[in-house]
Amino acid sequence: MMKDPVASKTKGKCRCSECLKKEERLRDKQSSWKGTKKALQRVGIILGWALMAALIYKVQQFDYEYANFDPYDILGVSMQASSAEIKKAYRKQSLIYHPDKTTGDERKFMKLNKAYQALTDPVARRNYEQYGNPDGPGAMHFGIALPSWIVEKENSLVVLGLYALVFMFGMPTVVAIWWYRSSKFSADQVLLDTTQLYYYFFHKTPSMPYKRALMVLSASFEFEKGHNSAITERESDNFEVPPLFKQLPHLGEKNKERPLCFPYSVKARALLHAHLSRIPLNPNTLDIDRLYLLHCCPTLIQEMVTCVAQLIMLAHAGRISRLPTLDTIESTMKLSPTLVQGLWDTKNPLLQLPHFTESTLRSCVVRGRTLRSVQQLVALLPQDRRHVLRSFTADEQNDIVQVCNTFPHVTMTVKSEVVDDDDSGVFTAGAIVTITVHLVRKNSGDVFNLTNEEDDEKAAARKRKAQEDEEKRKEVQDLSPTAALATLAVIDKKKTKWNKDMKKKSGKGGEKAKENHPKVKANGKAGGSKREESAKDNAMEPKDHVKESKDHVKESKDHVKESKDHVKESKDHAKESKDKHDKKGSCMV
Repeated sequence: MMKDPVASKTKGKCRCSECLKKEERLRDKQSSWKGTKKALQRVGIILGWALMAALIYKVQQFDYEYANFDPYDILGVSMQASSAEIKKAYRKQSLIYHPDKTTGDERKFMKLNKAYQALTDPVARRNYEQYGNPDGPGAMHFGIALPSWIVEKENSLVVLGLYALVFMFGMPTVVAIWWYRSSKFSADQVLLDTTQLYYYFFHKTPSMPYKRALMVLSASFEFEKGHNSAITERESDNFEVPPLFKQLPHLGEKNKERPLCFPYSVKARALLHAHLSRIPLNPNTLDIDRLYLLHCCPTLIQEMVTCVAQLIMLAHAGRISRLPTLDTIESTMKLSPTLVQGLWDTKNPLLQLPHFTESTLRSCVVRGRTLRSVQQLVALLPQDRRHVLRSFTADEQNDIVQVCNTFPHVTMTVKSEVVDDDDSGVFTAGAIVTITVHLVRKNSGDVFNLTNEEDDEKAAARKRKAQEDEEKRKEVQDLSPTAALATLAVIDKKKTKWNKDMKKKSGKGGEKAKENHPKVKANGKAGGSKREESAKDNAMEPKDHVKESKDHVKESKDHVKESKDHVKESKDHAKESKDKHDKKGSCMV
């Protein structure tokens, strides 16, 4: 049985030629800077943790007690205490903290002794009360974090000149250049000239078709050398671009509208048309330009949608007379998926899948219905999906699987209500309606419950077996009841209880028949012991039983009636077995 490609869900990425080229471009773009960036990040992390450890160690070694020296607090006396009270407090605590005592603490005793000397010496006490230090006012040193040659006298003119050059000329120049460049762009980093261009054409053409919107997009000033220095103009464009016009029948290169007729606009439009038509370009020149245009398009398309929305608001406010239609919004929003897929809006969406071509689309027909979307392909039954993808190799099917499994499957629920109203579902004139839209995005491979190859094969095998059994049971319906009974006994692997009972009864009838009709030997004489007859009966083949049963049907009507009942039961059993197999098969599908 052929493997179900979408059901296999193999891990990995698409390995088609275009995906491999894209991976190579990204690898070349990021390889040089990516390694350096990672190294700098690691060094920065190590230095940061080292600095943190040094700060923690410094904080732990800092002596807060000596930094905040207070002799009154150490001795436990007030600032108005007399000398006698100070001596008494010192004597009391020295008996506790003296190093020779069991409760002694050398560190605390040294602080206690220093505090006592500071308060018993009149000069030291006065210095502490005035300056906060028993030793008197301390010397303070100030410095600047600059090299010494900057503050030297002989270098004063040089330093002053550099200061004037940097802060009076350099910084204003940098700010002016930054402001001059940034003032040309909007908040979304789109040229304001491009935004004005969009406003003009959308107001001029309220109902804009798709190809007209593509023409306006190609006229963006981001594609012009004077507005964007990243654009490359080559002499080879004069030889490579004109022949491309012959392959693009709907390019409109003879349009006389400005700036749609400008060379940069015509070239950009030709590259976008070639991209949508999947025309191969020179990888060293035009294809590089095409990739840059596609890199800029998402931001520009978003700006186009914003401009259309602003014009709609202005039209409803009565500021402008022309209201952009729904076709304009739809055409503008179509630009994004078509450029991503590399397809015209009229093409079959299945062409965005790897290895699909116009010729392979002819096989994408299921029960007379042509597939028109990737969702329809994924939602097919396994056998139908295999039929559609039968012309692809195993590797090509694997690439298709990877793309199909990652396709988005979006479900949307909309809830409309009037908040703070008793009946929130009733909308009256002037009511403020709150609309809540809930979008859930999943991968198609996670939404559709696709069976794997093993389960599919088992289900198909069970279905074939059930069909074969049913055909055999239909064949025995035309036989006599007892013959049908014998045939059904061969079909069923496990004999039912009624079949065993029937065999016992037929055995008794057979013994009775043998008594009335003794078996004749080869020489024409009847005879033989009962033991020999019993042994021969046990050795009889199923065909002999069937033949003997036919003879007994004529002699016993009750026996025939009972056989008919058993055949009826066998039919019911076969029907139940078929329903059970069909049910299991449907569950597996």
